[in-house]
Amino acid sequence: MMSKHGELPELAAAVLQPGFVGTSAPDWVRRWLGAGLGGVALFARNVESPDQVAALTAQLRAERPDVIVAIDEEAGDVTRFESRLGSSRPGNLALGAIDDPELTEAVARDLGRDLAAAGITLDYAPDADVNNNPDNPVIGVRAFGAEPLLVARHTAAFTRGIQAYGVAACAKHFPGHGDTAVDSHHDVPLITQSLAELAAIELIPFQAAIAAGTRVVMTGHLLVPAYDDALPATLSPKILTGLLREQLGFDGLIVTDGIEMQGVRRRFGLEGATVRALAAGVDAICVGGDHADEETAIRLRDAIVAAVRSGELAEERLRDAVARVRALADWTTRTQREAGVVPGAQPASALGSDIGFAAARRAVRVTRAAGAPDLPIAGVPHVVEFAPERNIAIGSETPWGIGAPLAGLLPGTTSVRFGADDLAALSDPAGTLLAAAAGRPLVLVVRDVHRHRWIADTLDRMIEARPDAIVVEMGIPIKVVGGVHVATFGATRACGQAAAELIAGADVPEPVAA
Repeated sequence: MMSKHGELPELAAAVLQPGFVGTSAPDWVRRWLGAGLGGVALFARNVESPDQVAALTAQLRAERPDVIVAIDEEAGDVTRFESRLGSSRPGNLALGAIDDPELTEAVARDLGRDLAAAGITLDYAPDADVNNNPDNPVIGVRAFGAEPLLVARHTAAFTRGIQAYGVAACAKHFPGHGDTAVDSHHDVPLITQSLAELAAIELIPFQAAIAAGTRVVMTGHLLVPAYDDALPATLSPKILTGLLREQLGFDGLIVTDGIEMQGVRRRFGLEGATVRALAAGVDAICVGGDHADEETAIRLRDAIVAAVRSGELAEERLRDAVARVRALADWTTRTQREAGVVPGAQPASALGSDIGFAAARRAVRVTRAAGAPDLPIAGVPHVVEFAPERNIAIGSETPWGIGAPLAGLLPGTTSVRFGADDLAALSDPAGTLLAAAAGRPLVLVVRDVHRHRWIADTLDRMIEARPDAIVVEMGIPIKVVGGVHVATFGATRACGQAAAELIAGADVPEPVAA
């Protein structure tokens, strides 16, 4: 098929979903929308409030009414829409711990309503990974759990809920990022399961998402030798076309995880990874977490055009990708109109989700050793929060912990936070931290203590001296220690509030009906 003169750049722009800097639409993005850009991706840096996001998306739609506006909002530890305060919803692991799919669907529907009201049409969620490796540094509480059927039923429920308001769900990270100890932001994780193991574990939630009607699937930058021993999934025709399209029957849009991530970029470069992904079966390229500028968009667009002209990328494949982008844009526009969504007319509450807070309270689990003190505590506590380094996906900007909500419930509460370097600078870390809590209830807050030796060692010494200490685990509760152990299954604002209420004995609102 021969292209009309000048048409290829517009087609190439249609498959890009770039990020940008700022809380209003930059001139270059507005120009690109007029020249065929199919979508944009919002990050925390683009979000101040629901009203501001609605105004931003209105600017975008003034240039292209059917623009796809995407955001990476997992409603958990990974939050962009509520990054300034922390998510008012509990996140996937907490919902999986409750194991009430109707609640998961209701929470996702509540999220979908808020996103749609702000003009967002694609959410890079839910995380459909089975977190069957507890040492996984990048998934963890982002997954619904470690059991395939549990993850599957909640992935399907989340998909149904969020799509009710015309916000496309996006099951990720295909074909499954759960059983790895490597972060694909930095390197290529190796998935060593056999075909039978993949079919029995990793693929089950994606099949459930497809059956539930997910409009989008996101690729993982993962090497899966059982299917392809040469190329990561994002660049593999065997995995994207052979497995996802032909074997699993997915007919929606395939989008990449951030194409600038080292899992694909280190070996192939931005341009090379982009072209190879499209040739393999990808329909949209997510970029801009790090490279959020017009120059990057130009580089990728021009690389796509050059690849078509050289024959490296078939023009028919590019046109097929563009058709899927436009089909998704049409679905979101039509579905939001049918649902009565008017972006900006009913912005999300600045305080967040009532049903999310209620769900977080349901998720909390308490383990109490014999002879340990009861909850709520008597007195004003001292809180020590151990802060491991956070991965790029979760980000460093989102608040977490229980010191602040406890201080709101129990005035006079004091809290400190220590990272690995902070503790290393102390000659006697446990003794120093214990001295500050003398004569007061002690609350120790951790995230995935089983993965961080520096936290575990200090925690053990402190608990030996203070067996009455309350340990709040805001990650995966693998190691249960302390006289009273409180598991929140996530570190969102809702999770922190739920734990604080339990410790303080605060009156809480009646549960919200699902």
